[in-house]
Amino acid sequence: MAQPPEINETFLREVDENLRRDQLRDAARKNAKWIVLAVILFLAASGGLIWWRQHKIELSQQHIEQLADIYKDVGNGNIGASPQKLDDLSKSGSKAVRASAQFTRADVALQQDDAKLAASKFGEIANDGSLPKPYRDAALIRQTALQFDQVKPEEVIARLEPLAKPGNPWFGTASEMTALAKIKQGKKDEAGRMFVAIAKDQTVPDDLRQRAVQIASSLGLDASSALASQAQ
Repeated sequence: MAQPPEINETFLREVDENLRRDQLRDAARKNAKWIVLAVILFLAASGGLIWWRQHKIELSQQHIEQLADIYKDVGNGNIGASPQKLDDLSKSGSKAVRASAQFTRADVALQQDDAKLAASKFGEIANDGSLPKPYRDAALIRQTALQFDQVKPEEVIARLEPLAKPGNPWFGTASEMTALAKIKQGKKDEAGRMFVAIAKDQTVPDDLRQRAVQIASSLGLDASSALASQAQ
């Protein structure tokens, strides 16, 4: 009488593997059309993503070329349709193009003696959190300079407080406007010390430092040694 095969771990493992293989084969047969459809959708999505990225690059290049043409027109004094074109480019998906268009639109407004519109455009840039900080800081400086005589001194000081610190690229300009706002508040001592700090900072442009020395002197503080030390 034949003896049944010995059931051991190896035998059980082979049975288990065969069962899994048969199950996968059957599942593949039953779901073949869904698998094919999934592959097609994946390839379509991948192709669409590649197309969209390429489309964005091409569109950005077109916008840059349009900006270049606008710069030529504005530089030649031919503003014409530039404002509308710049407003359209201000909606670009490219942050660099959008910011450049907005800055240029503000400058065009200034050429047209519309300081209110220019300040508004600079304000839009300054408050656009999606733009890099250097763009926003530059716009805030220009907005505040245009609105300096229209807003309260405390608002000027509050706006520029983050920029009026040593080491910040806008330290000189922001500190100067802050100090002038403090003079409006009657805080001449604080303003004088700020002008002295501007004069001593050798990263600040020379013309601004010289102006700071003159204003500090008018406030009773001598900052001329700061310039003298630079000349040596």
